[in-house]
Amino acid sequence: MKHHLFWPLTILALLLVFNLLYDPTFFSIKVRDGHLYGSLIDILNFGAPLLLVSIGMTLVIATKGIDLSVGSIVAITGAMACLTISKGPDQNALVLVATAVGLSLVLSLALGLWNGFLVAGVGIQPIIATLILMVAGRGVAQLITSGQIITVSSSSYKFIGAGVLFMLPFSIFIVAAVFAVASLLTRKTAIGLFIESVGNKPVASRLAGIRAKSVMIAVYLFCGLCAGVAGLILSSNVSSADGNNAGLWYELDAILAVVIGGTSLNGGRFYLAGTVIGALIIQTLTTTIYMIGVPPEITLVVKAFVVLVVCLIQSESFRKAIVGRWKTRRYPAEKEVARHV
Repeated sequence: MKHHLFWPLTILALLLVFNLLYDPTFFSIKVRDGHLYGSLIDILNFGAPLLLVSIGMTLVIATKGIDLSVGSIVAITGAMACLTISKGPDQNALVLVATAVGLSLVLSLALGLWNGFLVAGVGIQPIIATLILMVAGRGVAQLITSGQIITVSSSSYKFIGAGVLFMLPFSIFIVAAVFAVASLLTRKTAIGLFIESVGNKPVASRLAGIRAKSVMIAVYLFCGLCAGVAGLILSSNVSSADGNNAGLWYELDAILAVVIGGTSLNGGRFYLAGTVIGALIIQTLTTTIYMIGVPPEITLVVKAFVVLVVCLIQSESFRKAIVGRWKTRRYPAEKEVARHV
């Protein structure tokens, strides 16, 4: 029970069991036209953008930072890709799609670099620095789309978010690749130690020879790239870009996923596997809310309440307080004797 993954896995298992009891066919997976279909596959597919954003957010939070602009970056990159493809003579041309994807990813890196520059270079507090792009970025996405929803009819671009590889959604393989790269770089090299050191003691890390500013810029770059890839998956899945609603509130869901996964907002030690489980919990919870027919007007309230309960269950101090109060009521005489002793 003391393992950092115990409670996230338990909560995820309870959510899945609840869905199974509500719908006995929830775990069923069918093969149709060479594709796998089922609720579990949908959770992985629709949760792919959130998984990517959460992985990038984990490294930012590990440096004792925060990135509130990821939702806006999702909207900007999706809008830029769809705009580029819509202007081409042949929307299915691989060169055009590759150009659109490359341009969007470069733009996401530039936005991540901007956040890193404000935080590490200028010294602005992370929540303020990224709040600037969170607000302005949504406006930039609206400017790119001219306030309209840009639709594309490119099967090549649609493959990114809705394509199938080895009977599974292609987006799952993108998430797996990003997770593998992040895990290898942070656990098999010194980069992970540098990130945790900067999050724990930035001044001591600098005095020890670690380039704290470079590390912070690097994590914001990576977070921006993850948000950019998420924007491509999200927009390609629906073959359109909505600068107003795409990626809306993703930053909050990503922060929740990181916290549920066991990473502290105070920086330092981080858990990528825990973040993945946290993101799956949030996506499963969203699926559950829609499946049981919760009215749309109270969906966010129900989601917030469940997330609050999850965070309280994970809190060791909260569990100790509950157990201590239960023992006090169960054995009041023992407490009185202990007090006199």
